[in-house]
Amino acid sequence: MPKPRKMQVSLDATPYYHCTSRCVRRAFLCGYDALTNTDYEHRRQWVEDRIHLLAEVFCIDVCAYAVMSNHLHLVLHINQQKALALTAKEVCARWHRIYKGTLLTQKYERNENLTDVELDAVAIKIELWREQLFDISWFMRALNEPIARMANAEDHCTGSFWESRFSSQALLDEKSLAACMAYVDLNPVRAKMADTPENSIHTSIKLRVDQLGSNQNQPNTLYPFVGNPRQPMPDGLPFKLADYLELVDWTGRAVRSDKRGSISQHLPPILTRLGIAPTEWLILTTQFEKRVSTFAGSENAIRLAAENLGYKKPPGISLARSLFV
Repeated sequence: MPKPRKMQVSLDATPYYHCTSRCVRRAFLCGYDALTNTDYEHRRQWVEDRIHLLAEVFCIDVCAYAVMSNHLHLVLHINQQKALALTAKEVCARWHRIYKGTLLTQKYERNENLTDVELDAVAIKIELWREQLFDISWFMRALNEPIARMANAEDHCTGSFWESRFSSQALLDEKSLAACMAYVDLNPVRAKMADTPENSIHTSIKLRVDQLGSNQNQPNTLYPFVGNPRQPMPDGLPFKLADYLELVDWTGRAVRSDKRGSISQHLPPILTRLGIAPTEWLILTTQFEKRVSTFAGSENAIRLAAENLGYKKPPGISLARSLFV
């Protein structure tokens, strides 16, 4: 039986989570369905546009994403401090970008006169929205519901488009974060939808490479790379962008079907810093979902997270001992 979301997501354990949503029935989310000779490729842009919009609205940072034929992957960072620092007007304006809100909150945003009782009602609603702005479940709901409605309208049908729950995995340390991000960014390469990471459309790695190639800053709607951990540590991913791109490129070459079992001796320096052997790394970046259930990280990190969330038996200990030493 699946664990309740409150037993899977805990900011005390980690702010990083890998989320996956999959379609039900045989209808495609995106791509070409050879069975019905129908092209759903345009739906990829629906999903990607929605991801970028929600990255601007929610206080949840998008670290990586990949839109596949019948599912999508996201690596998310919960930015609670950002949500708590927002003013009431900022919370209201963000929420109104994706939902109508209430008549009172609409008046509040337009600076119309409200009674004290009405202002109290607005304040209660805004504080609820503030919490929802850093809630992964609300982020995934705001992503999946509009896509489902648009797809159902296009398919002239009703009913569920997505599975009832999205799956989530807690990424407890830098090793699991880097491995999961690379796993997501390389999904199209493993699925033979692209020959290289930079050619895989509708992925975060494609966007990062394109921005880098045009001499622009890192994408505004993606969580930035800020370099190796240090004090004071800026807000962002604890890796160098150049190191990560080299790592993904090296991994992509290693997992190609014509290169299976061939591992270059020239390893990206980020692997050395993270202390991951190349064979262990390739297992993680090709079998992450199969190997990881709820928690990904070192044994100590898993035990601490499991204790905080009330697990009687910490899951994933054997994997942690073999791959996250």
